[in-house]
Amino acid sequence: MTTDGRGRVRTEPGTKRVRAVFGGQVVADTLRPLMVWEVPYYPAYYVPRADVRTEYLVATGETAHSPSRGDADVFTVRVGDREAAGAALEYQDSPLDALKGHVRLDFAAMDAWFEEDEEIFVHPRDPRTRVDILASSRHVRIEIDGVTVAESRSPRLLFETGLPTRYYLPKTDVRLDLLEPSDTITRCPYKGEASYYSVRVGDRLHEDVVWYYRSPLPESQKVQGLVAFYDEKVDVYLDGVKQERPKTKF
Repeated sequence: MTTDGRGRVRTEPGTKRVRAVFGGQVVADTLRPLMVWEVPYYPAYYVPRADVRTEYLVATGETAHSPSRGDADVFTVRVGDREAAGAALEYQDSPLDALKGHVRLDFAAMDAWFEEDEEIFVHPRDPRTRVDILASSRHVRIEIDGVTVAESRSPRLLFETGLPTRYYLPKTDVRLDLLEPSDTITRCPYKGEASYYSVRVGDRLHEDVVWYYRSPLPESQKVQGLVAFYDEKVDVYLDGVKQERPKTKF
């Protein structure tokens, strides 16, 4: 594992086979992925140039500058009539030696990514992020604007590295009459696709404070059909003690 001199970028060799698919073609296929933490929360995959189908890369003549990674040549990924403008970067003269000889493909611009033979979503998984889901008998009560909207003695507690504990509750322990379906959808590479509810208390609508997973990914199956509240936006009482609202990116 290496970092740049200011600690802004961390790199680590990966051990999984990684493939990127675009326009019906595998545009990158490597057994030597490089994980690069451009942000603290998750890595990006950089692929050795030798493992990229360079015939699908079209130079734009442009460069992109990063204070920590240097200047990158910008390429469009083009397969037949499909193209992803500016979706590939190559840092040939990066101050980070680990990046040299690698191509960064924009995760969202590709049609699909695979680790081994399993498709991954949203972004590469961080090997240091763990998700544990444990059954509990702790008393959890959720309050919004002074109104109890959920209360359970059979929650499942989800512990995810870097995030506050999330309390997943049976719907039978929630005031379903206060929930209003939302069109919001979010995706997590560890848990899957989440749907949302808003909560109406009196005349006030608290938007998207509740989420649930209809079909969670295999490692998170134990929260299927349960609902969780944003601790950052509601009052949580755990065994009768009001919890301090956590401060997170949410």
